[in-house]
Order: sequence, then C-alpha cells, then structure tokens
Amino acid sequence: MNMVEIIEKKKLGKTLSQDEITYFVQGAADGSIPDYQLAALLMAIRLNGMNREETAQLTLAMTNSGDVCDLSSLNGIPVDKHSTGGVGDTTTLVLAPLVAACGVPVAKMSGRGLGHTGGTLDKMESISGLSVSMSEEAFLQQVKEIGVAVIGQSKNLAPADKTLYALRDVTSTVDSLPLIASSIVSKKLASGAQGIVLDVKTGAGALMHTLDASIELAQVMVRIGCDAGRKMVALVTDMGEPLGSHVGNALEVKEAIDVLSRRVKGPLLTVSLELGARLLMLGEAAETVEQAKEMLTEALESGRGLETLRKMIAAQGGDPSCCDDVTRLPQAKVIQDVLSASSGYIQHMDTIGLGNTAQAMGAGRRTKEDVIDPSVGFVLHKRIGDPVAEGEPLATLYAKDEQSAAIAAKAITEQIHVDARPVPACKLIHAFVTEETIERF
Repeated sequence: MNMVEIIEKKKLGKTLSQDEITYFVQGAADGSIPDYQLAALLMAIRLNGMNREETAQLTLAMTNSGDVCDLSSLNGIPVDKHSTGGVGDTTTLVLAPLVAACGVPVAKMSGRGLGHTGGTLDKMESISGLSVSMSEEAFLQQVKEIGVAVIGQSKNLAPADKTLYALRDVTSTVDSLPLIASSIVSKKLASGAQGIVLDVKTGAGALMHTLDASIELAQVMVRIGCDAGRKMVALVTDMGEPLGSHVGNALEVKEAIDVLSRRVKGPLLTVSLELGARLLMLGEAAETVEQAKEMLTEALESGRGLETLRKMIAAQGGDPSCCDDVTRLPQAKVIQDVLSASSGYIQHMDTIGLGNTAQAMGAGRRTKEDVIDPSVGFVLHKRIGDPVAEGEPLATLYAKDEQSAAIAAKAITEQIHVDARPVPACKLIHAFVTEETIERF
C-alpha cells in the first residue's frame, strides 16, 4: 500500500477500498504512518466525504484496531446507551439501574467530561471510594450478578480513533459526518454491547445545532451499527437548555438519586424513560414503547431501580449510603443564589456557556491534568418558557470560594436571558431514527 496514492484517490473524490481503509487505520493505531499524511487524508475526507460502505468499513477498521470486549458470556442481550454530549445530562445514572432492574443486562463503558459537556465517570467518582476501573473479567462478573456495571473505556479501545481525533481537532476536520460517526460508533462496537441506543443531542448546546443535521448524524450512525450486525436506534433529544436542573458532578449524582427515590420528576426522568424503553425493546424484554415504559415505571415506583444503583455503587467500591443520605456526597463550601435582575419569561439559555461556567468553577477540565472538584456547580430553578419575578432565584451556586461564586453569578446572569415576551417550553424529544425510518415528533 502507498499512502500518497490513497490520499490522491480520496483527493479526487474516489471511493477507497476496504484494504486501503484498513491500511491507514492500522497505521494511525501503530504510528507507522506520519501525522502529516494522516492529516492530508482527513482533509480529503472532510472535503469529499465517504459513502455508506466506506464509512462502515472505516468504523469497523477503527473498532478492530485495538481491544474488543466480548460480552457473549452474559445472559440475555447486553445493551448500552451513548450520548453525543450535553449539560446536566445524567440519564445514564437513572436509566442504567432501571433497565437492569427490568432484567436486561447493561454493560456500559463511559467517558469523562470534554469541554462544556459533563462525563459519567467524573460524576460517579464523586461517590466516596467508587472505582470506574476494573478488569474485563470483573466487569462481566458484576453484570452477571447485579445486571449493570458502568466503567471507563479500556486504554486500548479503538486506539486509531485517539490518533485521528487528536489530528481532527487541530486540522479543522472535526465537522466531517463520516469522521464523527465512525469515531463514536467504533468505540460503542468495541465495547461489545449488542443493543445500542444513541442519544443524539440537538440545539445550541449540542454537537449539531440544527435538527436536520442531528437527524442526519443519527441516521448515519444507526446505519453503521446495523451494517456491523448490531441492533442500533437513535433518539434525537433537545439540548437548547441543560437537561437536568443540576449541573456539576456530585450535584448530578444527587439529582439521579432524587429521581430514583421518586422525590422529583421532570425532563431528566422523561428522557431517561424514553431512552430506557428503547433499550428494553432492543433487549427483547418488551414489544412496545408503552409496555417498556410501564416496566420502567414499576421498577422506579417499587424502589428496585434505586436498589440496583445502590448495589452497583457498592460493587464498585463506593459508599452506597449516599442513596439514602445525599449529604454524604461532597459538599461545597459556598452556597448562594443568583437572582433575576428583571421580571418576565426565560427566553433562552446559552447552554454551552452554562457548561463552561460549571467547568470554570472546577466541575470540568480545561486540560487533561486539571483536577475536578466534585462538589461545585449549580442548580437551575427555571427552564425556558418559565415566568420569573425580579429578585427571584434563577439558580443556586455551589462554589469552592466567594471569588469563584461571584464570577459564576455574573456569567449565569448573562447566560440566562429574561424578556417580557412569553415563549413555549422546549420540546424534549425531536425524532426517533432507525436504519430505514425517521419519525419526527
């Protein structure tokens, strides 16, 4: 194989063969192809695209560039959920125990926070003693015993993606549909689940800002997964504002526990039930969405969902008593309200800005070396469309010190926009996507 010829072929808009794709992906994984040649090929792909077969082959080559988790020893159909990233998106900690409590094994490998988006692993590590690292054998054993495990990805999971993603980030090729889709789906395939529900976000705080672009990404990824022999569907959900009211690691764990304890309802529960219902259907535990939602609701109301979360926390070395007393989670030193400067209605939110505010408070990382403060973040008291009075709290800050709180308060008042005109609430679920169909809501 000749890398220059592969670059030339894609530069001219021609279709790459499976062997050519496998060659450059392995070269990315083992370092045998220099970055400048990989960067040139990525730009050619960005400009000329890839067809469905090429994109599927790229995904499979990236999947097989490293470790692939074998879940065949599990009883039933192991399922997983992947979100394209959002703010206040704590669905995994709600739906994973609920789905497991309904008898479908949830074998989930999750990631850490990136930019303005939160990471499930960081949230889980705010629970005292909890570990998100374990061997594949221990991972499988935990799923067999309690039905669910949520851990970090293997360091050798889709290693080609690590190289290609880093190059995309510095060569302005991030916004390529086949490169985005293959990056996401290759890691999900390597994680081993047979039934996968994608939660593709849309709106100002999402990877794709428009509904049409989000649906297109969802359809491309679903088709790749199906071509690879997996059961895969997608929901397109809203990220015009944070999904949950709590933003920050321990705060989001608290909200998940509050939901499973039936103390609160709202958008986080609504979206979790929608995603969880599709997981039960892929796991062949339910035939319809309505039946699946009834099963999940029963697991919620009976307390079996919360009990399953408690067992998962204990199995991974964490303190399960936080499920009974959320004050055992890390507590911030400074708590203060952010008050509205005027009366009116919440018009819109700068969701990315809110995520960046939480990050700046210490809830996320600017660099890989940054240490997260699990206690910090904020709780929103209003959603888009809600009325608000002057002097009424928009949010409550949980900060490490007074200076951090003051900076965050100023930012949040600029990121939550109040106006006299009433506006409708955001739609939570925009579309359901399968290999062949798109159902808009």
